Amino acid sequence: MPRPLGDLEDAVMTRVWQWNRPVTVREVLEDLARERTIAYTTVMTVMDNLRQKGWLRRSAEGRAYRYEAVSTRAAYSAALMNEAWATSDNPAAALVHFFGMMSREQREALRDALRVIQSVDPSGPPEPEGR
Repeated sequence: MPRPLGDLEDAVMTRVWQWNRPVTVREVLEDLARERTIAYTTVMTVMDNLRQKGWLRRSAEGRAYRYEAVSTRAAYSAALMNEAWATSDNPAAALVHFFGMMSREQREALRDALRVIQSVDPSGPPEPEGR
């Protein structure tokens, strides 16, 4: 299971996920430099670390590399939620608390997700009673 990304790792991955294409260290650096002072070698090291951790893959392009995401932000978020839920000593209570923190829009997104799961696997989880 993945560990949460650090602040700079998350800033790098956010750009890679948003751009949804292979990127260079220079492109990421130039975008990050709009928000903070940062060295090329720092971005290069972070991107190589993300590659070694399995979040990015790279391909050579001349003397540089292009990096692309191995999976999506949604998959990353789902893995973090699954990890948090799996470590709970009372998963049902953890879910109740989690659902209680959701906004109306988030609860509707959850209902939509359950409908998608049920359309893929009709024997999946039943609709909650009273619906």
